[in-house]
Amino acid sequence: MIGVVTISFNQARYLQRAIDSVRVASAGLPVKYVVVDGNSTDGSKEIINQNRNHISRTIIEPDRGPSDALNKGFAICDDCEIFYYLNADDVVAEDAFQYATDFFAERPNIDILFGAIRIIDSEDHAFLRARVPDRFSLSRYAIGASNIFQQGTFFRKSAFSRTDGFNLTNRTCWDGELAVDMILRGASFERIRKVLGYFRIHGESITGSGKLNMVFEKDKERLRNKIEAAGFVIPSATRAKILTTCYKFNPRRHLEYLAAR
Repeated sequence: MIGVVTISFNQARYLQRAIDSVRVASAGLPVKYVVVDGNSTDGSKEIINQNRNHISRTIIEPDRGPSDALNKGFAICDDCEIFYYLNADDVVAEDAFQYATDFFAERPNIDILFGAIRIIDSEDHAFLRARVPDRFSLSRYAIGASNIFQQGTFFRKSAFSRTDGFNLTNRTCWDGELAVDMILRGASFERIRKVLGYFRIHGESITGSGKLNMVFEKDKERLRNKIEAAGFVIPSATRAKILTTCYKFNPRRHLEYLAAR
């Protein structure tokens, strides 16, 4: 069974679209769908109540942020083998759950599936190119030269259980930190070019607004320190600048974006 968690806080404009996408992707599959709302005041709670037939469990109460909400949601999914989470303003691909179910059944030694995504705007219009996860490296992730995408990521409960869950102090890149923690604790992973989710960028989102840029830099610095403390060599500032520049303009990476399915 797949345990799916949507975290919601004042995203009523997009919440119904997220719920509908989970409903479509769940058709005919054993899916436990949990929606955790941090006591929204914009009509989100009414939308959740209107969709009770499509939601397995709801938690509507104040929380300590996205990481806290996710930890609450996955605690309810303890009887599921595969975990996935979707922000209230994002969308899951309609065949993503079936693909992930088959993937993990066929690859018992893989703990994390990193899939591709497409970026969409506030009106659901998709950008031309997809985004494909990189050949993941903790050292390069620490300097921003290796990326994965939450909307396309599935992982086994067993890998999640070996961590302390989502870090409550992380306010900007809790998804990346969880992946780092799972890999540091021995999780195996594989990346694919198949689009499994849609990442919405809009004026109120963390990425679109840029309102938490300073907090993001502090979260990334703490992650760099964590990776370095685990024994991984972090490139010097000069080498990091060269690597990130090469990463940005790497033609192979951009061709992979065009080849994503």
